[in-house]
Amino acid sequence: MTSMLTVLKSIHIHPLLWLVMAFSIWTAHFIELSLFLFIVMMHELGHACAAAFFSWRIKRISLLPFGGVAEVDEHGNRPLKEEALVTLAGPLQHLWMIGLAFILYQLSLMPEYFYMIFVDYNLMVLLFNLLPIWPLDGGKLVYLWRSQKESFPIAHSKTVIISAVSLLLFFMLLLIIQPFNLNMWIVIGFLSFSLFYEWKQRRYVFVRFLLERYYGNKMEFKSLKHIYVHEDESVIRVLEQFQRGCKHLIIIEKEDAETEQLDENELLHAYFSEKMLHAKIGELLYPY
Repeated sequence: MTSMLTVLKSIHIHPLLWLVMAFSIWTAHFIELSLFLFIVMMHELGHACAAAFFSWRIKRISLLPFGGVAEVDEHGNRPLKEEALVTLAGPLQHLWMIGLAFILYQLSLMPEYFYMIFVDYNLMVLLFNLLPIWPLDGGKLVYLWRSQKESFPIAHSKTVIISAVSLLLFFMLLLIIQPFNLNMWIVIGFLSFSLFYEWKQRRYVFVRFLLERYYGNKMEFKSLKHIYVHEDESVIRVLEQFQRGCKHLIIIEKEDAETEQLDENELLHAYFSEKMLHAKIGELLYPY
């Protein structure tokens, strides 16, 4: 109950949305807008409730003039399956909403006009969110897919690249089928800015991932992955091989063909606490 109240308190309405609502009343489209906003809110509440179930830190749920977003204060160190469930919790809301609308329609409790609009809006929001474009749900699923096989910075960069290509294809398709759809052009502008910002901030995102990993108190890893490096390899290059969902043991190969081992926490401590930003991994084997 407390978690649900926390989720509801985190709902934030963008100021421009009030203007859109006023305009919809003036143009006699308030009911249609209300249905759309209800669908979007249920979608975002699905994400937020799943995140609250896993004790994620929820910043806020923002309702925007063209959609919504559930913001959480997590930085890529939650289990992949857990994040997948939180991501899928949004699209799954559309299934029960369409099912409930069908039952109400069959019982003559929902007029056919509103039923058709409600189903169309649900399918539109569902299919759009599953596009492989960051930060849509489809883009997040692409990121989780790449994170299973690749290090954090590589998975993140590839996700942005795949999203950019997908957005370009979506842009070209929109030019053909709906060139005068103002709402979709606004959405494309928002997605383009989000991708540009994500790419520009990719180094910051990576350091934030490392910090969360270093200071995180509730992190659980189900697998151990060895990282084999030469002693002349730089500390930062080794950190760039860190992968989500894995605890790392660094195997250092020395010039004399012997090997030494370092726990990932030792490496993170050297980087953040000892400020060994440009050190070689071999230097960590000897007393400071």
